[in-house]
Amino acid sequence: MNEETKVCPIIANHIKVALVGQPNVGKSMLINSVSNAHLHVGNFSGVTVDKTEVLFDYKHYHFTVVDLPGTYAFTDYTIEERVTRDYLCAEDYDIIINVVDSTNLEKNLQLTAELFTMSKKMVIALNMSDEADKEGIEINAEYMSELLNVPCVKVSAAQKTGIEELINMVVDVHENPKLEPKLVFSEPVEEEIQKIVSYLKKHKYEAKNSYRNIAINLLKENRKTYEKLHDDPIWIELQPILIEASKHIELHHDTDDIKEAFAEEYASFNRGIVAEVVKVTKQEKEKKTITEKIDSVLIHPLYGIPIFLFLMWGLFQLTFVLGAVPMEWIDGFFGWFGDAIGATITNEDIRSLVVDGLIAGVGAVVLFTPNIIILFIGIALLESTGYMSRVAFLLDGFFHKFGLHGQSFIPLVTGFGCSIPAYMSARILKNDRDRLLTLFIISFMSCGARLPVYVLFAGAFFSESIAGNVLFAIYITGAMLGLIAAKILKITAFKGVDEPFVMEMPKYRLPSFKLVWHTVVSKTLMYLKKAGTFIAGATILIWFLSNYPHNTELEKKYEVKIEQAQTAEAKAKLTNEFASKNLQQSYLGRIGAFSEPLFRPLGLDWKMAVALETGLAAKEVIVSTLGVLYALGENVDETTYSLKDAISKNISFASAVAFIVIIMVYLPCFAASVVFTREAGGLKYFFYLLAFTSITAYVLAFLAYHITLLLGY
Repeated sequence: MNEETKVCPIIANHIKVALVGQPNVGKSMLINSVSNAHLHVGNFSGVTVDKTEVLFDYKHYHFTVVDLPGTYAFTDYTIEERVTRDYLCAEDYDIIINVVDSTNLEKNLQLTAELFTMSKKMVIALNMSDEADKEGIEINAEYMSELLNVPCVKVSAAQKTGIEELINMVVDVHENPKLEPKLVFSEPVEEEIQKIVSYLKKHKYEAKNSYRNIAINLLKENRKTYEKLHDDPIWIELQPILIEASKHIELHHDTDDIKEAFAEEYASFNRGIVAEVVKVTKQEKEKKTITEKIDSVLIHPLYGIPIFLFLMWGLFQLTFVLGAVPMEWIDGFFGWFGDAIGATITNEDIRSLVVDGLIAGVGAVVLFTPNIIILFIGIALLESTGYMSRVAFLLDGFFHKFGLHGQSFIPLVTGFGCSIPAYMSARILKNDRDRLLTLFIISFMSCGARLPVYVLFAGAFFSESIAGNVLFAIYITGAMLGLIAAKILKITAFKGVDEPFVMEMPKYRLPSFKLVWHTVVSKTLMYLKKAGTFIAGATILIWFLSNYPHNTELEKKYEVKIEQAQTAEAKAKLTNEFASKNLQQSYLGRIGAFSEPLFRPLGLDWKMAVALETGLAAKEVIVSTLGVLYALGENVDETTYSLKDAISKNISFASAVAFIVIIMVYLPCFAASVVFTREAGGLKYFFYLLAFTSITAYVLAFLAYHITLLLGY
């Protein structure tokens, strides 16, 4: 560049750059490294703070670079900070160059994360890269660019390296459409951001900034954003949404200061970035923090995963052991309540509808609430301490081998309790492909509702001493099948390059009782509200299909037989026999008979086919359905000896294996399927899930049945 060249900043090929960074990151040296540039020094309007501008030509562009005063964050504690903030918010410029110190990346990213909400094109200059190399700090700039969706370039103002590459990148970014930076917060904050974004979309609010950035600025209580929206009519409805959002976020951070909560959010995001892209080859002899000491054990590459598996094993033991007692109480209550209500209804059809349909349907959901509560408490404790984010980081490499993301493990683990909250928790995955893939795999995680079926068949074919090991094997096998299915889906339906994702790394802290209580109560109520409604409706449908049409001739025939029976045992046997035949000629029985040829290659008769079909409403219904079909009555459970005896006598071991394989894999209950459809984004995904799980279950059951026969069982 020639010093005599006249530079006009206001022409078509002009790029105006705001040079932003924290104090002492080498901005001034960087601006001086642009050799032969026109350096203009003055003051910013209204203040005595130095204003340095560099004007130069490069390729067919005329550059103006404004060196803004160093600032640690978007605050106004000093004149310099206020000048930088006001310039970035109010002045006209094309692109931001954010200069960061490569030797102190985590601290510098605090400002970087806040700049992402400016809705401006941006390039990150990783300055002092030469000093970072000397200190053994290696930054993967290319991977960092992918994670942030913002170009990152290594430069050294002192050595004058990477300068041309940086300017080329600025030109490239200027010539191409703006990319939205990937700034990801914790689940509670993301949930509130989505609420505000949905509200702004609904009211078609017009703004230059993106809805997401507006939502973030509102939650951070950005004064200029508040001033802009305050006079708009939508503010009346928006204000209470913001108040509730602030309370929710402050609760999760155990603070009454929203700015403090966001400072922690940014710090967690920055730690996640550093953990992903920075590798220290020379160990510094500085004293480790408490978080680093705990991390050296809990996320150790060798024994970190065994520790996690032990903790999860303990959680599931508590879930099933502690949940057993209140489950008996709830079961007894609904049994008593059904009898009490049934005694007041004279019409047999209405009595059956209310008792066997409504009460039984609601009871089937409420019955598993203790397990759900215990599981939610355990997961909330692990999340509130900051441990869950570490495990996601720990498992990320292993999960990526199967096409899943590290954060997929949270909804997958939740799926062992109930698929409904598991589908909802998949929202933490912001990439649509990763989220959809995780949603499809959750059904392979055996929910608590399938446990009674496993207990029934394990008890029928194995001794009590090894039945527990059989249950453990079933759960592990289901999880492994899910991972294999994920790999198959990844290379077929969800193929593509893995999109990198930053996992936040919050500091460890003691769990907040208030936060755990809020999380457990809100999720439990959501479970009861969503699941109870759907399962109750589905149970009524099953009740109708299994009770109609009435066969009056069959009823009269058995009424005579029952009256003539001499003993109570004979009467009970005839009553159950009538129930079985009546079910066989009902709509449900006819469906079972119609579908029997399809299930015969799997070694399953029409009774087992019907049990599987009723399980589409709720897996809990399968056990009682088998009880009715084998003429034992409806009041049976997985521990009833007579049902276990009937199962072992009427069903071959190979057929039982095929039956269990289908239970492990096929479509989740009706309520969970509805939630899946909503979370996936449309009805078409339900049919994809139906086809995928049905075909997979059938093929695996066919193989399991015939392999078991070949082994001589």
